[in-house]
Amino acid sequence: MRWVPDVLGDGYEQSTFDLPGDERGPVVATLVRHVPRGPDAPPRRRAVLLVHGFNDYVFQTHVAEAFDDAGWDVYGLDLRAAGRSLRPWQLPHYVTDLRVYSEELTRVAAWIRRDHDVLAVHAHSTGGLTAALWAHSMRRKVVLDALVLNSPWFDLDAPWFDRTVGTAILDRVAPWDPERIVHASPSGYAYDLLRAHGGEWDFDPAWKSPAGVPVRAGWMRAVRRGHARLARGLDVGVPVLVAASTTSGPGGDRVLDVEQIADRAHLVGRDVTLERFEGGLHDLTLSPSPVRDAYLRHVIAWLEVRTVRG
Repeated sequence: MRWVPDVLGDGYEQSTFDLPGDERGPVVATLVRHVPRGPDAPPRRRAVLLVHGFNDYVFQTHVAEAFDDAGWDVYGLDLRAAGRSLRPWQLPHYVTDLRVYSEELTRVAAWIRRDHDVLAVHAHSTGGLTAALWAHSMRRKVVLDALVLNSPWFDLDAPWFDRTVGTAILDRVAPWDPERIVHASPSGYAYDLLRAHGGEWDFDPAWKSPAGVPVRAGWMRAVRRGHARLARGLDVGVPVLVAASTTSGPGGDRVLDVEQIADRAHLVGRDVTLERFEGGLHDLTLSPSPVRDAYLRHVIAWLEVRTVRG
């Protein structure tokens, strides 16, 4: 890895690495690391890898600082065509198979494990679904020690017709016209989070856009196939913490149906803990204080117990 200063400022570095290209051109992913003790400080025993969701990227410095204070080395991965990894010739977040993300996830996990005894993955929303599917595929290898899923996208929040008949139609249409836009709307959730609009957070609106990111047929088909694989049951082979708000809608998770998350949590593996946080937003780490503080304390305490070896 070749490290250069990151957009997050002092104490953060990034390294961009090549992945197999596609018909549009070169593909990259970007690993970010938090180095408050300096880049030459010896690695700690434990590391956590942060994985973002759709219309998102790694920017939550307060999360990195909380883990650092607890004795964890912190990394974040901007997946292909997202955030720092987005290139002008790419459609934001566009893939036609969630399994392609295993290329960057596996590579980064192997690199981190060279210097760390323990690796936990903390993944949000679509990233939570992706990480669960990836962990299941790697279950026979020593890749990670725990998985934290922050409001993972486990099912389509839509009426029965859309979830069944609509998905069947999508499965037929998407292979022929994968880039067709099937949904496009502003993200009121991202808009309200941004400090410039009265929220608490500063982030790059080009990478987490209040205008939203168009949903394309090929991408949605990939997600629905991921949902179907989850519905058949996974076995990630490590302890899993699934976390969600107690409510959907205003004052809670405005993006997903939290009851779907709760109902499907047990499908991830044989050792799953479900925790609900009153007043939590879609990204629990961006919830108002003290909810986000309680969430981070709980995650770190849970990892302290569930990643003990020997």
